[in-house]
Parts: sequence; structure tokens; C-alpha cells
Amino acid sequence: MEYQDLDRRAYKRIKTPGVIVSYKQEKFFSSKKQYAEELHPVVDISRGGMRFMEHEPFTTASKISLKIFLPAENSPIILKGRVRWASLNPTIIYKYQIGIQFNSFGMKKGHNHPEILEKIIELEKKFLIDNKAFAH
Repeated sequence: MEYQDLDRRAYKRIKTPGVIVSYKQEKFFSSKKQYAEELHPVVDISRGGMRFMEHEPFTTASKISLKIFLPAENSPIILKGRVRWASLNPTIIYKYQIGIQFNSFGMKKGHNHPEILEKIIELEKKFLIDNKAFAH
């Protein structure tokens, strides 16, 4: 088996139709505190990170705050993470795909709250069940 065929992810990615994200990049000297107005489609999500579509490339390793909007939820999930990769997207609508690794979950400063991990696990279960039902 070649190296490129290995999936190094610890958690299974789930396709998430209807999930969208807004973000703000955390730059050291930036005064930008607002989330982007445009909402971007999420391609997939896991307990460790996510992938979404974007018109502009991102700087790898930059810090990012995410506001993830789930279908049938009243309020978004707020997460912090880092950009791990950006690649050209094969579709015309969005030029790039952006890969995010979430910060650890826990009560320490800079971590994502453990309740958010529980919401991601619930989302995982819902979409895994939906995807299995759709496949049959």
C-alpha cells in the first residue's frame, strides 16, 4: 500500500448536507473581530476537523474561529481550530477547499468546550444513519 492511500484521520468523516459555516481568521495584529458575512458549504466534518468550500485560499497553520450552522438547530456551534490545508476545488462555484483541524476539547484555555464534541457525535450518528438509509 502506498503512503498516499493511507487515511491518517483518527475519526470518520461524515458528509453533511445543509451544514454551513461562517468564520473569522485570528490574525495577531488584526482588528477584525467579525465573522465573515458569507456562509460557506461544509463538505464534511468529524470529531477532529472539517472541510468547507471558499473563494479565497487560506494560510496554512493560521488560527480560525468557526460558527457552524446545523439544520434544525436554533444556534450555531462555535469552534476554534487551525487551517491545515487549502487546495484547488474541482468545481466552478468555489475555487478552494479548506481543511480545518479543531483545537482539543476540554476546559483549558484555547480548547473547545466538551459539550460541542457531544453535538458533533450526535451529528455523526444522525448523518451515518441517514447515509446508511439512503444507500439501501
